[in-house]
Amino acid sequence: MDNSSEKKKSKTGIILQIYLMVMVGMVVIGIITYFSQSHLAEKSKKNEAARFATEIAGEASLSIKEYPAYSWLLKYWYEHCDDMDIEYDVDFTDSVKTKEKEQLLEEHQPDLQIRYASEEEIKALSEEDQKLYAEIAYSWLITRLNEIKQNYKVNYLYCFVTDTETGKEPYQKQTFLLSAADQDSVRGTNYHEVYPLGNVISAEGRPEMQEAMRDAVEKSRQDKTAGYENGNYDYSGNYADYYRMLYEFDSHAVLVGVSYKITSMNADIKDSARFGTGYAVFYQFILVQLIMGFLYFFGIRPLEQILKNINLYTETKNSGEVNRNLNRILSERGAAAIRQNEIGQLSEDFIELTSEIDHYIDSIEQITKENERITAELELASKIQSSMLPSIFPAFPERGDVDIYAVMDPAREVGGDFYDFFFIDQDHLGIVIADVSGKGIPGALFMMISKVILQNCASIGGSPAEIMKRTNKMICANNKEEMFVTIWFGILDVSSGQMKAVNSGHEYPAFRKKDGKFELMKGKHNIATGIMEGVSYSEYEIQMDPGDKIFLYTDGVPEATSKEMELYGTDRLIDALNQKGDGTPYEILMEVRHSVNEFVKDAEQFDDLTMMCVEYRGTGS
Repeated sequence: MDNSSEKKKSKTGIILQIYLMVMVGMVVIGIITYFSQSHLAEKSKKNEAARFATEIAGEASLSIKEYPAYSWLLKYWYEHCDDMDIEYDVDFTDSVKTKEKEQLLEEHQPDLQIRYASEEEIKALSEEDQKLYAEIAYSWLITRLNEIKQNYKVNYLYCFVTDTETGKEPYQKQTFLLSAADQDSVRGTNYHEVYPLGNVISAEGRPEMQEAMRDAVEKSRQDKTAGYENGNYDYSGNYADYYRMLYEFDSHAVLVGVSYKITSMNADIKDSARFGTGYAVFYQFILVQLIMGFLYFFGIRPLEQILKNINLYTETKNSGEVNRNLNRILSERGAAAIRQNEIGQLSEDFIELTSEIDHYIDSIEQITKENERITAELELASKIQSSMLPSIFPAFPERGDVDIYAVMDPAREVGGDFYDFFFIDQDHLGIVIADVSGKGIPGALFMMISKVILQNCASIGGSPAEIMKRTNKMICANNKEEMFVTIWFGILDVSSGQMKAVNSGHEYPAFRKKDGKFELMKGKHNIATGIMEGVSYSEYEIQMDPGDKIFLYTDGVPEATSKEMELYGTDRLIDALNQKGDGTPYEILMEVRHSVNEFVKDAEQFDDLTMMCVEYRGTGS
């Protein structure tokens, strides 16, 4: 009874988990759908607004260009805005002042057709008559623009002048020429009022507005045949501003502007996104219910039978009976779909599993023997690795100009650190200490490859930087496991004591003058070798005098850890070095090893411990 209850709970738990997972997926998809719908709706609304603004700007531009002398008018209004006597926002039939001006101009110029006068005819007039013409045309045109604004119900329709790139203040301000108004609108210089002729607003600090004006001018210059499609938008703030260039003179551009609030557009976008998301989530919910029903009848129920036989095997370990039951389930009528899906695969896999468990138990002894064989091979690998490192000291008994001693204690049977020293020619000694990124057998193999490559590259000759560049190229060429190695490589000229060195991501060495103390030498660092192809390395120089010593090590020394999880550190390392600063390289390394052992005591060694000390004795030794 208890087992049955537990099985029931397990089955219910599986369904609930799947259902919750699907519901979470629905929420995620709903969020994605919402933002997708918002993006699409925003794009659609902006396209619609662009067509709308283009149409308004086109009609306004045509109204202005109906006057043959429109270019003269625009320039005149801009240059004489302070002298103009304008009658704003009146109907032709009510414009008393404008009619008086018309009558006066007709008296002065009886043959002049005011609406159709050409630029040449206007230029031939006296200054007084030119001013009358400009004022009359302005009143007529502002009345027409008012009609356009009111018909389209746009927030703002206007025409302004701005400086272009060659002007004093390129796109920094807008000088208004025409600004359409609704009935009962207030004209003034305050924000949200309808600006009069000559009102100037600053665009400084509004890069979006400046860029929109600049783009509108550039588009018009590049394609003068594009009609009213060569405008540009500024969507900053609460308004969307559309600009299209109408005319360009001197260092100024005349633009038609259309502005409308985007608050309502944003609200429409949100409503559209909400409705679209709601429908999508509803349909997803219906689909989920159908999928869950299908999953139960064709997934969960067969799993219940498999679970029953798994429990039977757990209790009886009778693999024969369990295998017969599962084979019967897979061969029943209507089980074709199960055999083709993961449930059928699970049954077959469990049949194989129960058949092999006994075999695995019998194989434990053989596996143990195999482990013993692997251990023996690791010991042999350790000996092979040790044999590749210089281990006979003194290293160069026939020479008295240099003394070297080095040790490596691997953290495992085989390690990833290595050191090396070799004479490239009679006067140049190559010195290497390195630490590969891996440990164990992979690290050891990579270590041996890196060591051989570096030594081969050094034998070709060149500076340490050139040798390291060749080494990095060869290591990167076939480094599929993406391992890397930190290397300190120096070449000591034993005849002069001059050493050139490259630090490829390695620990800083410690240096001691003959009568001084060991100190860290923080030279130039380069990227570790094997990380990136095509790397160039920088090198630095060290002048060694007779009696000077340099101590090289891997990070296993300062990162040696005690049971209290405290690091050995470079301060203790320097103290240990100075305890035997006057000693031979062998004595110095033994002192550091003793100091590290005393610090870590019985704590497990996590990293390889590799050290090398070189003493330069000079050619006279």
